[in-house]
Parts: sequence; structure tokens; C-alpha cells
Amino acid sequence: MLFTFNNKMLNKLLKEIVVITVGKQAEPIADLLETNKHVNEFNIAKKLELTINQTRNILYKISNYGLISSRREKDKKKGWYTYFWRFEILKCLEFLEGILTKNIGELEVEIESRQKNLFYICERCHIEYGSEDAPLKNFTCDECGDVFTVKNNSKLVRELKKHLEKLKVRLEMVDIEMAKEKIKLGKKKEKELKKEEKLKLEKKAEASAKRRLVREEKARLAGKTLKPVKKKVVKKKVVKKKVVKKKPAVKKKLVKKVIKKVATPKTGVPSNTLKDTRKKTSGKKAVKKVVVKKKPAVKKKTSGKKK
Repeated sequence: MLFTFNNKMLNKLLKEIVVITVGKQAEPIADLLETNKHVNEFNIAKKLELTINQTRNILYKISNYGLISSRREKDKKKGWYTYFWRFEILKCLEFLEGILTKNIGELEVEIESRQKNLFYICERCHIEYGSEDAPLKNFTCDECGDVFTVKNNSKLVRELKKHLEKLKVRLEMVDIEMAKEKIKLGKKKEKELKKEEKLKLEKKAEASAKRRLVREEKARLAGKTLKPVKKKVVKKKVVKKKVVKKKPAVKKKLVKKVIKKVATPKTGVPSNTLKDTRKKTSGKKAVKKVVVKKKPAVKKKTSGKKK
């Protein structure tokens, strides 16, 4: 259902373009030109029940805006050229987009002027004058002599705003269809490029085969044999995945504190005080006390002189 709706929407927009460029009487031609292939102008004339000259006049008017493309083929029997026509849909949508944006801009200016400025009207003749023209007429009608009254624009502004919303909706529709058409053209170009590349490769292969045959013929005449041509095998590069090695967890070294015990002399000090002294001296190195032995006193020898 969505596909048919989209086709109907596009067809409606193309008919609107035909009405703008040619007129209401030429509207049915939009159904015939909305094709992927070019259509014979005689078939168009037959389906529209018009003469070939009338049909061509319509087609030439649309062609003046660059909205349709044509190609010609020569009739081999009769010798004259027959033209084939079709819509250039993207160009048509761009043309309509330009017209709609222009109309929207003009309508917005008119709404703004109606809201800000005063307008005067002759109620008998229904002739409207702006705030600049009315004083020049002395606020009186030239035809009937009645005095102008101030026109209430509130109703007209509402109608203009509704019309503005409709134009904006139509512009959104045009933008949607333009986006679709651009995607279609992009795919078509890709296909054409692939075909061209394929044809180039085929031509290269044919040319190389011909050159090979010529070389073989020359070698045969000269009594030589050519070595068979080895086909080049293109090896696909194997992309190796990078393996990220995890670093081994570094174990923290536990530093054991060695507490050297200090030899305590056998004294009458209580055990509690000894523990306290051990704690204090735990961080310090044990110092050995050097005991100096005293030499025995040497008795002085007294002389044996008698008094």
C-alpha cells in the first residue's frame, strides 16, 4: 500500500508541474511521460487523442523548462526521425521545489504586512488601499466618492496561514520524493560503472588473446614454439589478528622485619619492664659491651737501704 501511495504522490506532483508549465488541458500527459523508458511521440498523440503537432507543442513547452528528455531514431523505410520522450523526475521535483519555496516566502511577507499595517477598503466598490496609498486619495473612493473604512484582516490572515501550511506540506512531499529519486539515480550509476568496468576487462582480454595469436603465428613461421603463458594467481592476504598478551601479575615482595633480641642481664628487673625495653630496642642493632679487665696493681719495689 505504501508503494502505490508514493507513486500516486509523485504522479500528483508531476501533474501539478504540467499545469504550471502548459495548462490544465495538458495534465493527462503526465501519466504517459512518467516512465523509465522513452515513449514514442506518436503513441502519446494516439492515447491523448490529439494530432502529432498538438502533442509536439505540449512537449516542446515542457522541454523549454528542461523537465523532459528526448532521443530520436531514424525510420529506415520512410527516412524521417521519430522522437521518444520521458520525464526527468529529479529536475521536475527541483523545479517544483523552487516554485514552492518562492510562494512560501511571498506568503510569509504578506501575512506579516497584514498583521502590522492598516488597510483601507471602499465597501461599495470593494477596492482595497494600503496605508501609503489611502492618504493620497484623501481616504475617499475616486469612482463612487464614499469614504474608506479600515479593513479587518483577521479572517484573511487565518486563511493565508492555512494556505501557508498546505504549501509547507507539499514542499515536504517534494523533498521526500527528491531523496528517493537521488537514491535511485545513485544505484543506476553504480550499475553503469560496473558494466563499463566489465566491458573494459573483456576488451583487454580480447586484445591480449589477439596479440597472443599473432605471436604464435610468427613463431610458427619462424619454427619456434612459445612457452605457455602462466596465469597470474593473486593470493589473498591473510590478515592476522593481533593477540594482545596479558602481562603477568607482579607479586609484591613481602619484607619481613627481623627483630634481634637483646640479651638481658640477669637482674632483679621485673618481666614487664623487660618487654618494654625489648620493644624500644627492636629497631636498633644489639651493641655488645666491651669489658675492660683491670691489670693487677704492681707493687713498687723498695730499695734495701737502711737509714
